[in-house]
Amino acid sequence: MKPIAHALAVACFSLASTLAAAGSFPDKPIRMVVPFPPGGTTDLLGRVLANRLSETLGQQVIVDNRPGAGGTIGSDVVAKAPADGYTLMFGTVGTQSINTTLYKRLPFDAQKDFTPVALFAGVPNILVVNPKVPARNVRELVDYAKRHPGALNMGSAGNGTTNHLSGELFKSMAHVEIVHVPYKGSGPAMADLLANQVQLMFDNLPGSLPHVKAGRLRALAVTSATRSPALPDVPTMAEAGITGYEADVWFGVVGPRGMPADVVNKLSTEIARIAQDKAMKEKLLQAGASPLTATPEQFSALIGKDTVKWAKLVKESGASID
Repeated sequence: MKPIAHALAVACFSLASTLAAAGSFPDKPIRMVVPFPPGGTTDLLGRVLANRLSETLGQQVIVDNRPGAGGTIGSDVVAKAPADGYTLMFGTVGTQSINTTLYKRLPFDAQKDFTPVALFAGVPNILVVNPKVPARNVRELVDYAKRHPGALNMGSAGNGTTNHLSGELFKSMAHVEIVHVPYKGSGPAMADLLANQVQLMFDNLPGSLPHVKAGRLRALAVTSATRSPALPDVPTMAEAGITGYEADVWFGVVGPRGMPADVVNKLSTEIARIAQDKAMKEKLLQAGASPLTATPEQFSALIGKDTVKWAKLVKESGASID
C-alpha cells in the first residue's frame, strides 16, 4: 500500500474507532465524584441526578464522595482522571468559580482543567438560626450581634464554600462580628446547628428546608434576588434590610479536560432532559431547588462570569486560604 493511501486508511480507522466508542458510551459504570460529604445539598442533588442517569444511560452512575478543602480534594481527583467520560464531578459554583480566587495555590486550574458538561439545578442559600437565638428576623439578629460581638457562631460547609462566603458578605454588609466555624461539609455543620453548638448558618435551601418546616430551625431570609417558591413567606436578604445583598448557587456536571465532544453532548442532552422532566422539576422544587439547563458552551461562559463576580466578593470579604 502506498504511503498516502496507508495514512488515509489509518486515519479512517482511527476516526471510525472514535465514533464507535462514542456511539457505545457508556459501556461500563460511570463514577460521579461529589466533592463534599454525604448529607449536604451537593450530595442530595448529585444522588438524585446519578439515580436518574443510571436509568436513562443504562449503566450505573456511582456516587463517590471525596470531601475536604472546600471541594478541592474531589476536584483534584477528577482533574487528573482519564478524560473518557467515565469519571465526572457534580460541581458547584464554589468548586468551579469561587475556589480559583479563594485558594492561593490549587493543584489544578479550575478554568482549564475541566470540561463543562451541563447545568442541573440552582438554589438560594438561606439564613437559618437555632430557635434558641433571640432573633425572629434579620434586623433583630443584627441588633443582637452588635450588642454581643463575637457571641454568635456561624457554621459552614468549609472555608470558601458558598455557605461561608454568603455569611462573610452578610457580616461585612451588616457590620457585625460573628465567629465563623468551618466544617467538612454542610451535614456536620447542620448537626451542630441543630444542637446549638453553632447558632446560625447560611445553608443551601434544600439542606435546611425539612428542619425549617419541622420547626427545628428558624428561617430569617434567603440570599437570592427573589423569594423561593419553597418558602414564599421568607423574605430575601434585601427585603429584610440588607440592601443590595444577593448570592445564588448552582450545581452542574463537569469532567476532566479533553473529553470527547460526542460524549459531552450525549451527557449534556441526557442531563438537560432529566432536569426538564415534569416529575424531576416537581422533586427539585419540593426540595427548594430549581432546574437549570445550559449547553456546554453556555455553562462554560457562566463559570467564567461567576469567577469574576465571586472574586470581587472574596476580595471584599477578606477571605483567603493558603
